[in-house]
Amino acid sequence: MGLELEIIFNKGAVMILPSGINKATGLTAALQDLRLSPHNVVGVGDAENDHAFLRACGLSIAVDNALAAVKDTADLVTRGARGKGVEELIDKLIERDRELVPSRDGILLGSDDGKEVHLSPTDTVLIAGSSGIGKSTLATALTERFVERKFQFCIFDPEGDYDGLEGAVRLGDGSNAPTKTELLDLLEKPDNNLVVNGLALRVNERPDFFADLLPGLGSVRFRTARPHWLIIDEAHHLLPKRRDDTPMVLAMELPGTILITVHPDAISTEALRLVTAVIALGPKAKKVIKTFCHETGTEPPKDKDLNSPKDERVLFWRPQARKKPAMVEPIEPRQSLKRHSRKYAEGQLDEKGSFYFRGPDNAMNLRAHNLMIFAQIAEGIDDKTWEHHLRAGDYSEWFRHQIRDKALARETAEAEKDGTLSAHESRNHVLDAVRRRYTAPATAPKE
Repeated sequence: MGLELEIIFNKGAVMILPSGINKATGLTAALQDLRLSPHNVVGVGDAENDHAFLRACGLSIAVDNALAAVKDTADLVTRGARGKGVEELIDKLIERDRELVPSRDGILLGSDDGKEVHLSPTDTVLIAGSSGIGKSTLATALTERFVERKFQFCIFDPEGDYDGLEGAVRLGDGSNAPTKTELLDLLEKPDNNLVVNGLALRVNERPDFFADLLPGLGSVRFRTARPHWLIIDEAHHLLPKRRDDTPMVLAMELPGTILITVHPDAISTEALRLVTAVIALGPKAKKVIKTFCHETGTEPPKDKDLNSPKDERVLFWRPQARKKPAMVEPIEPRQSLKRHSRKYAEGQLDEKGSFYFRGPDNAMNLRAHNLMIFAQIAEGIDDKTWEHHLRAGDYSEWFRHQIRDKALARETAEAEKDGTLSAHESRNHVLDAVRRRYTAPATAPKE
């Protein structure tokens, strides 16, 4: 008849629908109103018109009387037919619930001798290792997989390491602390991924902020199962062992949570005991696993099974599996994350990480705890002090090892080695390189 209508079969019936309309589009519309994600929907079907609907669901079920083609594409097939099959499914959900999560929802971590290694959406993961070893780089790569799979995520970022993360909205900055109301409002929409920047919070304020937030966040997750993944960077700041009320504010389970830290022994023991997967990086990887076992009372792997990871690989271990740790080559991020820009430009580095203008005779002791303070002091000190540190290579050394910006260090080293530059010229060269990278958002440093 030349009409823009769509024909869909339903066993012995033929359904005539407006173009582009099927059960999947109806589900999408309903989920938008309910503020739910299709990842958390269980779909049950039996006929041709259920294919699109089942593909859109996080878990697809075919009852026993379903067509063979529907059974082939479903994640599970019930023994019972029609309503009896649905009753059987309900019993399984009450008894097992998250154990029914299909393997296709796993997040690729990397490969072990060519075999893919995945994280489950129900995992609680510990990522630990030395500073600057690639923990947040790995976390960034995982967020890219979350975006691809449309898993909502929320990152708690005390140090501003995830500024510029693709696919996420930043809440808070170096001057403005995030608020609980803003955070919960933004999470109401399943498509919103968040980076909660805590630079404006003092270190001693962070546990209180997180403790105040957890009940509201737990309520959202209980009601909607979102965000699917929480990433808690500097977890020893937000869930510290020394905090007396951590057990009270901590949910009994933390499914879909990644704890990142340099100090696993400083994290709440209650939180560590929830961990189902440990990812240990760098030369201290073996120590990470042994520390985790000591803190949680877990039997450690045998020493012969604890090898130091080589190249960029990491040790991956599931404590409950009773298997030896695997040597995994992790995935790498595709984006050049503009990380650390706020932290190093406006934050407060500790005493060890700060730069000190002392001069040739240690006549002064001026501390620069971030790059903006560094630039202000550099403009005001005398030429003799400036050149003392310049010729010693102190500036490029600080940029390379504390700021961790290799490009800035290389550009600064050129000025340090150029004996033809006056103090005024070399100062302008270095400070211009700093400001180009750390005061213009579009040209933030790339790691």
